[in-house]
Amino acid sequence: MLPYFSFSCMHICIAGYEICISSLKIIIAMKKYVIEREIPGAGKFTQQQLQEISQASCGVLSKMGTGIQWVQSYVTGDKIYCVYNSMNEELVRQHAVKGGFPVNSVVEVSAIIDPVTAGDF
Repeated sequence: MLPYFSFSCMHICIAGYEICISSLKIIIAMKKYVIEREIPGAGKFTQQQLQEISQASCGVLSKMGTGIQWVQSYVTGDKIYCVYNSMNEELVRQHAVKGGFPVNSVVEVSAIIDPVTAGDF
């Protein structure tokens, strides 16, 4: 399912008649990105440190609006790989700058595969 904006009521005018469309959903297609962040010792961070990083990220995102969403992150030895939905790469990079997070690479996801992709075999 694509991310969307929802409005409680939208008024439109057709041929001189005002019409209220309730629960209108406007589909905004977002791209998916994987961000590589080199952070020495990330795999040894405590739960509290990870929570603080998460809170900092969410704080920045709440100020940036609806064009970017953090999906999840994977913490490894010296890197964190983050998955974001975003309108564009620039918003992903802006988030990093505003949050003081390193960015070693940002790549757009071209396809997602999983065991279902294999089909019956």
